[in-house]
Amino acid sequence: MKIRNFEDMNLQELDVMKEISSIGTSHAATALSTFLQKEIRITLPQISILGYEDAVNSIGDIEEIVAATLVTMTGDVKGLMLFLFNMDFANTVLEKLLGKNYTSFEQLDSLAYSALEEVGNIIICSYINAFAQLVDMDIRLSVPSSTVNMLGGILTVPITEYGYETDKLMYFNADFVMEGKKLSDWLLMLPDIASLNHILEKLGI
Repeated sequence: MKIRNFEDMNLQELDVMKEISSIGTSHAATALSTFLQKEIRITLPQISILGYEDAVNSIGDIEEIVAATLVTMTGDVKGLMLFLFNMDFANTVLEKLLGKNYTSFEQLDSLAYSALEEVGNIIICSYINAFAQLVDMDIRLSVPSSTVNMLGGILTVPITEYGYETDKLMYFNADFVMEGKKLSDWLLMLPDIASLNHILEKLGI
């Protein structure tokens, strides 16, 4: 039976999506490890179907300033992919790449901003490439766009885009761990409902 919104997914469907997410996130961690020349592990991935307010509360404070990289998916899967990270994650990456730390996102110079955008792009592309191979689908990604804004403002983007279909977000969480330090980050893969049904059909569910 086809699902009509994210919350219609049963436990089997959620478990399969979590397993694919785990593999995708592992590939993203490997790509980031190669880029930074540092060993990176991931914590056990979780998947949640959350409304806007619950999603914000599970990630952080609605007014917290975070960075985000966004890409649009086309091809066999249509939708959005959003990667978010806080200042602690940003500084850990920038320390390795540029040997610098910043007290806030507002202080980032163009080189630092470009470096973070590249990191977001690497993580999303690695994740989606692994996902596409697993489900045997052609998923194309737009040129990434990055922004720095309050968490609440950033999460209105997918709600605005797909609010006509669902008021829920499909949210994956698996923290990266580098040199014993847990780096909080969040991935939101948001296929439209038709694409989600296509994915589940390809998986034989």
